[in-house]
Amino acid sequence: MFDKILIANRGEIALRVIRACREMGIASVAVHSTADSDAMHVRMADESVCIGPNPSSESYLSIPALVAACEITGAQAIHPGYGFLSENATFVQVLEDHDITFIGPSAAHIRIMGDKITAKETAKNLGIPVVPGSDGGVPDYETARKVAAEIGYPVIIKATAGGGGRGMKVAQDESTLEVAFRTARSEAKAAFGNDEVYMEKYLQRPRHIEIQVFGDGKGRAVHLGERDCSLQRRHQKVFEEAPGPCITPEQRARIGGICADAMAKLGYSGAGTIEFLFEDGEFYFIEMNTRLQVEHPVTEAIFDVDLVREQIRVAAGLPMEFRQEDLKIRGAAIEVRINAEKLPNFSPCPGKITQYHAPGGLGVRMDSALYDGYKIPPYYDSLIGKLIVHGRDRDEALARLSRALGELIVDGVDTTVPLFNALLAEPDIQSGDYSIHWLEKWLARTFG
Repeated sequence: MFDKILIANRGEIALRVIRACREMGIASVAVHSTADSDAMHVRMADESVCIGPNPSSESYLSIPALVAACEITGAQAIHPGYGFLSENATFVQVLEDHDITFIGPSAAHIRIMGDKITAKETAKNLGIPVVPGSDGGVPDYETARKVAAEIGYPVIIKATAGGGGRGMKVAQDESTLEVAFRTARSEAKAAFGNDEVYMEKYLQRPRHIEIQVFGDGKGRAVHLGERDCSLQRRHQKVFEEAPGPCITPEQRARIGGICADAMAKLGYSGAGTIEFLFEDGEFYFIEMNTRLQVEHPVTEAIFDVDLVREQIRVAAGLPMEFRQEDLKIRGAAIEVRINAEKLPNFSPCPGKITQYHAPGGLGVRMDSALYDGYKIPPYYDSLIGKLIVHGRDRDEALARLSRALGELIVDGVDTTVPLFNALLAEPDIQSGDYSIHWLEKWLARTFG
């Protein structure tokens, strides 16, 4: 087992890893930019190192600075959290070259799943169902027109190196295809330095279902059910729950088994999430995230497991602590992402926290790095906390979420808490009858 782990991240996820390290008797090292010198993860870690100025490109994304921090502190491993360098194959390779363990999958697996076209081909070869679409990239408009005619409208054009909705356009028919195709390529080039795009059938009213997988890197893998992440704004998740309210036990066992078998064949190590669109009882592969997800706590709640602890154990060469038959769902869990944003435009709202009180009680978990007097810096993501609730069933989880939101106090900045209070009053949310388009339409109706 490791003696010391460096956490290459900030905020609530850095605190999450520090807590797991402390319970395992492992010393933790926090890194921080100058803007984060008074951040909670810096205060909570056993050691801290300043790795650069405010911009993440010169601090949290600086591979030389992170390697130097390991060498200075004697940290034997790095946990990347999510975001930043968590899915950067070059970073993993550099760590290997310096005999530092990356707590996550291999550089090869990150590369395979980091390219959308390669990931889709790999998934298909592993027996994972995929959305009908182009075989690889679409180089020009004429090819796009032929592919669209084959798979049928509407179609969606996506950047090969994309994410977060950038380089992604929908064409409802041939008259709108050319503009959508050229716009997607232009956005992809601007956002990722790569204008390659591919095409898929555009599903009308799908849900976003993701399967949590975990492998030991030695040919054994399990799945930990699904999460429904369909409530999204501009392809960014805001509300996640497990198990999915529309998924039957038979569907869960089928797709979960397919995913676990695929990861076993791949020799995958650590936590990963295979994301699908789900419509009319069928699953269609979107992508795989080769890291811990923001919404991992809902899975931890219903399976009573510590995914970060398991990541650390497997990275240290120890066997997984659970088998598939050990993983039984207990109740229902929901997570809402609390962002420092001003409604209705969701504009970032950094500033000083004048008062903070976290909700508590049975089945309530608040993952946050806030404290009274903390100044939210303007340089990073606006996520300031995750409120997670667990109940014996979905109705109890919803009631618990409503109660916990009422207890939460974040004064000094605007937050997205009013959004969730409003959503909980909606019949579709209460019944679980929503798709990936539901929230965008609701926002348009509510705020105009």
